[in-house]
Amino acid sequence: MNKDFFIKQLEEIITDFNRIKSKAKNKDLSGNIAIEDISHLLSKSKAAVARIAGKNSEYYKDIEAILKRTNIRIGYKLRYVMGTISALKSDLKKDYLKSYSDIIQSEVFSDYLEMAEYLLNEGYKDAAAVLIGSTLEVHLRELCISNNIDIETTNNKGEIIPKKADEMNSDLAKSNVYSSTYKKQVTAWLGIRNSAAHGKYSEYTKEEISLMLQGIKQFILTTK
Repeated sequence: MNKDFFIKQLEEIITDFNRIKSKAKNKDLSGNIAIEDISHLLSKSKAAVARIAGKNSEYYKDIEAILKRTNIRIGYKLRYVMGTISALKSDLKKDYLKSYSDIIQSEVFSDYLEMAEYLLNEGYKDAAAVLIGSTLEVHLRELCISNNIDIETTNNKGEIIPKKADEMNSDLAKSNVYSSTYKKQVTAWLGIRNSAAHGKYSEYTKEEISLMLQGIKQFILTTK
């Protein structure tokens, strides 16, 4: 994540707010200020928080709760939203956005991959392949969530279902979360995982699983 790039976005929003506040006659930002200008800045703020912290973050939830309030004027909503924007900017500067769950997740990935390595060394290449592939899929899903990419889709029956790993891989590459070279490599890894999951054990070797393990370790570190 390019921290400075995101901080600049938040600072521009705060500058726009200060400009509106300086022109307004009243504390609720009424007088000399068009409602459209306030609405535009609210939308801009919400979109920025979604990009930077994600829609599952407390920052985004705070903004949604503020916007849903019916007992305050729109100008006060903008003032409250600016409090969230300022808090996000401060936390971003201090590197507080890496949550406890992020830390735990990286440790879990490490544990699973260590388990897979143990299985591989003990001769259980097929179990190792499934475990490594599952870890990869979880990482793809987490990358989608952190980059505001949908992890669900609608099938031909109109039902909402989880996206397959291949779909998430394509979406992540399209969004430039990682390169097309990585996309091809992930596709190959998922192919091995699928072979292992469907009992096609002769389609890969222990050496290939060893390379897959090392490659996915590096992939996870590179695309956190």
